[in-house]
Amino acid sequence: MAVSKKIIGFMERGSWIRKMFEEGIELKKKFGSDNVFDFSLGNPNLEPPSHFKTLINNLLNNEKPGMHQYMPNSGFDFVRDKIAGFINKREGTNLDATSIIMTCGAGAGLNVAFKALLDEGDEILTIAPYFVEYNFYANNSGGILTLAQSNDDFSINFEELEKSITTKTKILLINSPNNPTGRIYYQDEIDKLALLLEKKSKEFGHTIYLLSDEPYRKLVFENITLPSILNAYKNSIIIYSFSKGLSLAGERIGYIAINKNIDDYKVTVDAMVLCNRILGFVNAPALMQRVVSELFEESVDLNFYKNNRDTLYSIMTEAGFKFKKPEGAFYFFVKAPIDDDVEFCKIANKHKILVVPGSGFGRKGYFRVAYCVSHDTINRSKEAWIALGREF
Repeated sequence: MAVSKKIIGFMERGSWIRKMFEEGIELKKKFGSDNVFDFSLGNPNLEPPSHFKTLINNLLNNEKPGMHQYMPNSGFDFVRDKIAGFINKREGTNLDATSIIMTCGAGAGLNVAFKALLDEGDEILTIAPYFVEYNFYANNSGGILTLAQSNDDFSINFEELEKSITTKTKILLINSPNNPTGRIYYQDEIDKLALLLEKKSKEFGHTIYLLSDEPYRKLVFENITLPSILNAYKNSIIIYSFSKGLSLAGERIGYIAINKNIDDYKVTVDAMVLCNRILGFVNAPALMQRVVSELFEESVDLNFYKNNRDTLYSIMTEAGFKFKKPEGAFYFFVKAPIDDDVEFCKIANKHKILVVPGSGFGRKGYFRVAYCVSHDTINRSKEAWIALGREF
């Protein structure tokens, strides 16, 4: 077979996800899209802020020579300087333009960071449930993804986490607000993480980096303020995407922010700039860099997602599903009423409800619900959820 055996293996591991999506397509063909309640994909359904469109039009109507040419692989200096200033204002840090590398979204940012930091066989430890793509990103750079299970409420299980840190652990990767749980990590958890990583770095005689994957940073409810990992731990790096907070998922724009106090700062920055190029990203999109540099203070309508969350939570709890209302992102991660989460999702399909089995996120017996859909879809799904609940 001409195709890579490794990739064939990856495809097989994800085959049940593909099968679920294919079943969803068939359901929509059979019953019509309006009669199928698709909560499977985390695809932002809001339009970007109106200011985004104004900025795009202004740039295109006033094009300057060279506007679409290459720039430094780390991005435009003026954009990076603005981002550093924005983070400094928000978190009281001391970043400058050299601390920022513009990327093609958070996925690219993670791949760049892994490529720069990992040697073959190094471990990336993350907390389950976790974003399924981390497995593949780790493998891209010769790394191995290892897991520490969270507590039942998806808070960090520090006993489990400490046992999971080994001499090969190079990176602890966290995701807050979390996909798939919507859980955020609070200041006391981040401070405790910092102390643990300092202890383990000293014990093993090498740096363990703390990477925070933050595409949902702006999607936080109840006026909760996310803590700063940059102030908590010196060997820390933020990976950010504008995909969710500005609904620019298809534009592939984000950044890496590197702590100024990180070990071997200049070498670390230079390594990531190089990896941004040699991984084939080269640089983040020129037009999007200019646009987002004017939108740091803006976001999509948070009340829309909050209203979706509250309405669907009410419907699902009425249907008999028990779970804690999440603090951020746009997902529920719910205990399935049977142990076989894949089978449960097949049963949900019979009620024309599309959800994702928790097995793919490293936690069997659960299912993920993405409520980044129209409010009308949520309201119309009520009878289906009630009927599904009655089966159990």
